[in-house]
Amino acid sequence: MKNTRRHFLHKITASAIALTVIPRLGMAGMSDLTEKPYDGPVLRVAIMGLGGYGTRVAEAMQSCKKAKLVGVISGTPSKIKNWQEKYGIPEKNCYNYENFDKIRDNPDIDAVYVITPNALHHDQVIRVANAGKHAICEKPMALNAKEGQEMVDACKKNNVKLLVGYRMHFEPHTLEVIRMRKAGEFGKILFFQGLCGFKSGDPNQWRLNKQLAGGGSMMDIGIYALNGARYMIGEEPVWVTAQETKTDPQKFKEGVDETIQFQLGFPGGAVASCLSTYSMNNLDRFFLNGDKGFAEMQPSTGYGPIKGRTHKGELDQPVVVHQTLQMEEMSDIILHGKQPVVDVSGEEGVRDLKIIDAIYLAVKTGKKVALK
Repeated sequence: MKNTRRHFLHKITASAIALTVIPRLGMAGMSDLTEKPYDGPVLRVAIMGLGGYGTRVAEAMQSCKKAKLVGVISGTPSKIKNWQEKYGIPEKNCYNYENFDKIRDNPDIDAVYVITPNALHHDQVIRVANAGKHAICEKPMALNAKEGQEMVDACKKNNVKLLVGYRMHFEPHTLEVIRMRKAGEFGKILFFQGLCGFKSGDPNQWRLNKQLAGGGSMMDIGIYALNGARYMIGEEPVWVTAQETKTDPQKFKEGVDETIQFQLGFPGGAVASCLSTYSMNNLDRFFLNGDKGFAEMQPSTGYGPIKGRTHKGELDQPVVVHQTLQMEEMSDIILHGKQPVVDVSGEEGVRDLKIIDAIYLAVKTGKKVALK
């Protein structure tokens, strides 16, 4: 089996998705999804990019009450046909990459979830915005902060929302650690460690293509540690240092990082030490340390189940299908203006991209880079 990010993120199968239920989530600060039938507005979504992760999102959406898969956009006619049959998608809601601008004339689609290679996000999201539809974009949102800001600006200009697929921002164990930190239960935050890695397989995959991926492990999975450092510590970093290690220059060519270690400094005095790699397995761990306590999560960002403990004991929040919960919450954000505990807007995506830009600059120069 190919070792891809999807494999790394916990080898969970469709049967596991079917077996995983969403228990009552009131304790996690989210709406209860099981107690009573939902009769409010539903976010009607078209998925762009029908690969492995697009399929995972589609399967998870079958359990949604506030969001529904109604359309597809793909360059592969056979995939479109298969999805039509599987999910009951009408012909009028099927598009390819050349003609999907016509969704502007389709009142039955509210939003498009862009799940394509990183380099395509910028142009595709702007086209979605220009068609007057809300955009949900997989992370990383773009190849750099300049592109990301252009996407944010295009969505604002067209008066549509832009959200980024930060599924961990809704995950109950994660939100419990954030709640504890906000409540002062860890005391003064001193240190965060984020480890994200797996052995990358197929050397011809798009994730190892600089033009499509924009980088290597940092763009793909290092962003989890970077984003995690920010929401776990609860501050924005003010400086970054970084170092790259490359053991296989044939597989990881120029501009495609194999392993990057990066460090972040925060205004409150906390520091973060993070690792992103395509050459080691068993790395999916967050550790947050304060002067009164700690939180440890392992697995910390995989598809589930997330597991963790603090100085007070094991975390026992509900086990959820991340993509189901994400789409339910994003429906509330888009249709009702709900404010999530942790931001998932395009602006949040740009914040990550600015720091990734700085990490690559720090690798190149060997110097500490100040963040504005």
